[in-house]
Amino acid sequence: QHSATSHCSLSITMARPTPSSKVASTPAPAALKRLRQLSYLLDSAIRVPGSEIRFGLDPILGLFPGGGDTVSGLMSVYFVFEAARLGVPAATLGRMGVNILFDVLTGTVPVLGDLLDVTWKANSQNVALLEKHIAAPVESSAADKLFAVVVIAALLALVVGVATLSVWIVAQVIGLLS
Repeated sequence: QHSATSHCSLSITMARPTPSSKVASTPAPAALKRLRQLSYLLDSAIRVPGSEIRFGLDPILGLFPGGGDTVSGLMSVYFVFEAARLGVPAATLGRMGVNILFDVLTGTVPVLGDLLDVTWKANSQNVALLEKHIAAPVESSAADKLFAVVVIAALLALVVGVATLSVWIVAQVIGLLS
């Protein structure tokens, strides 16, 4: 038997928007902030005294055959991964991939590739592409997501392949010298 005084109530409370929940007026998302910091570290953290020339860890890492380019290449692929996660369309992901492709391939040329790394800042360019997308988002499709998977897999294969080739070349040179 139910008492006349017992009842069940449901209340729904609508959350009020807080200043931090307004997308248009907030600073960049956390992912963009991380990518900006990583880009700065890789591309511009060090200034040549007495000049406006800046470079980061990318060309320094490139001085270590095989391993250095692998580390910086994998960090660059992370930019594309985050961009895909943020819904960047295929055309922009493709541009980002080409920036990394150029960076990784030129990095295989000893010394010249490292000098080019000082001027060709693929990570900074990719952050700029991501910022442009965030400022004026374009909806991505399922095909864009599939394209993102293909681009990321291809870039990972490229980085690992270049690293393997570099290690093999160093081993051959060491073998010739011994």
